[in-house]
Amino acid sequence: MANVAMIPARMGSQRLKQKNLLPLAGEPLIVHAIRKCKAAGVFDEVWVNSESEVFGEIARSEGVGFHKRPEHLGNNVATSEQFVAEFLEKHPCDRLFQVHSIAPLLTTEEVKAFVQAMAAEPDDVRLSVVDEQLECVYDGKPINFSFERKTNSQDQLPVRRIVWAITGWRRATYLAAVQAGACASYAGKIGYHPVSRLAGHVIKTAEDLAIAAALYPIVHSAS
Repeated sequence: MANVAMIPARMGSQRLKQKNLLPLAGEPLIVHAIRKCKAAGVFDEVWVNSESEVFGEIARSEGVGFHKRPEHLGNNVATSEQFVAEFLEKHPCDRLFQVHSIAPLLTTEEVKAFVQAMAAEPDDVRLSVVDEQLECVYDGKPINFSFERKTNSQDQLPVRRIVWAITGWRRATYLAAVQAGACASYAGKIGYHPVSRLAGHVIKTAEDLAIAAALYPIVHSAS
């Protein structure tokens, strides 16, 4: 398998309870992600990855695979590196693409473009980013501008905000890093792929979901 999509869906989210099951435009968030991956036409397989059989029922009803991760990889302590590695050990592929259901404004065309771009480059990791062309400060210090003079925002170098709406990893590099005890998420050659500001809207709270609901018709009217 060249390209495999994996949609993570943990039942025990903390800030927004069972957020992957919450409705947006009449369908649960997880269903939007599944249908988007299928419609993109760039994946050899699409899988939902969860510790809960509830998501298995949804995956099967939508015609995609269900990977039931161990219970201990579905708690609040488990890291993404752990459940991604566990998935990769069981599913051979060239590249794995994690598509987050909590980024419902990421479009099918953006998914397709992301996968095609990674396949064309020697990247081991590809990160979705939103370019922020505004003055940015960290710890009281300017990052992409100077306090010595005022410049127009459009002249600033963009700061790239990693949004995790979609992420790509080369399987061999990821697992090699895990075996070496290194950070697999950023192992090897890293590439960056700009997505729209709307695609970078990630749902963590009820307010985030309300914003996505308001923007959803705009995204689809433009597609």
